[in-house]
Amino acid sequence: MKLPSHILLMCLALALTWADHHEHHDHHEHQHHEAVLDRCKGLEMDAVTENEEGIPYFFKGDHLFKGFHGKAELSNGSFAELDDHHHLGHVDAAFRMHYEDDPTHHDRIFFFLDTKVFCYYQHKINEGYPKEISEVFPGIPDHLDAAVECPKPDCDEDSVIFFKQDDIYHYNVKTKAVDKKEFHSMPNCTSAFRFMEHYYCFHGHKFSKFDPKTGEVHGRYPKEARDYFMRCSKFSDDSDHLERERCSRVHLDAITSDDEGNIYAFRGHHFISKDTNDTLKSDTIESAFKELHSDVDAVFSYQNHLYMIKDDHLFVYKVGEPHTHLEGYPKPVKEELGIEGPIDAAFVCQDHHIAHIIKGQHIYDVDMSANPRVPTNPRSISVLNRVDAAMCGPHGVTAISGNHFYHFGSVMLMAASKILPEQHRVSLELFGCDH
Repeated sequence: MKLPSHILLMCLALALTWADHHEHHDHHEHQHHEAVLDRCKGLEMDAVTENEEGIPYFFKGDHLFKGFHGKAELSNGSFAELDDHHHLGHVDAAFRMHYEDDPTHHDRIFFFLDTKVFCYYQHKINEGYPKEISEVFPGIPDHLDAAVECPKPDCDEDSVIFFKQDDIYHYNVKTKAVDKKEFHSMPNCTSAFRFMEHYYCFHGHKFSKFDPKTGEVHGRYPKEARDYFMRCSKFSDDSDHLERERCSRVHLDAITSDDEGNIYAFRGHHFISKDTNDTLKSDTIESAFKELHSDVDAVFSYQNHLYMIKDDHLFVYKVGEPHTHLEGYPKPVKEELGIEGPIDAAFVCQDHHIAHIIKGQHIYDVDMSANPRVPTNPRSISVLNRVDAAMCGPHGVTAISGNHFYHFGSVMLMAASKILPEQHRVSLELFGCDH
């Protein structure tokens, strides 16, 4: 059968349209999955928020960075519906609703994309979402730049602060009243973030700390986001290395105090030392411990030596100027301490031969004077979800989790405790950071 010419032309047009669509789709999928983002090269983030465990999520385009280091992953891997409903380009704004007085929305994460708002609880979308922004947050405009939660007493009432160009909207969570303001001293925010009870406005790859009520920015801002909110191996030449390490929001990898009372704290490629006169110094790990290079998992001090654990290996240095790497090391952790890695933290208390090894939520004892060394006396640490670093001194154990540390009078009290002791800030109270 011979088809009329106009039917043939129509079929040809449809075929070309289909082919073009799939070529575009395949190209989009290729871009969607092949894009490589490096936050250490200075990215302007689209949105920042915490998850329910307090881990920061940084959004860029259709990708997501979890925590302060690590590679980008596709956002739809964690929040599938963002892509289902939107063919995800980027998240405009995000915040975590964390108000005890609002049980309906407590611990929910809200995402804003164009005119829509998405609400998640533990990575599952709430029923009925996405919704129009005007339905959930009446009086708040579409196509937002940033958003951040502001609980009492930081704001007069439990609120959310929304940013769109020069306009700032304080949204009262209870009454839904909107108070429109202008923060004259603050730059336009591409994302905003509440972290450790402070408020940060990100603009480009820099940030400013601001007062959520007035928008006032005090101190020397803007600062480089990579110096404080990311763990990068290299920094700009004009970075203040000591201030960066003192004030970084990235958690420590390891910490110890030696027999003289000097403290060594390790983070990524860098470490900070604090002597008995509270004098602080910062340098690269490679400059003082070249065999290690970077990324220490745990450190403990024993008989004027630093025992440094990286992955499955143990390095030993004699304390001095400079520190001396012992011949024959590194050796396998399993061979030297009788325990498999990875190890989260380790410490020895003064005048003792017991190395206390923390792995997950368990603590083990290893007698350093024994041969062979074997882990004994396993106990669980129920009061902390994780321990990033720990050290022991004359007054007990200091356990660091995230940006905070907790003091326990003894190892026994740390293992037996059911109530979390007073929370202290690492940057402020351990290293004297003023911001």
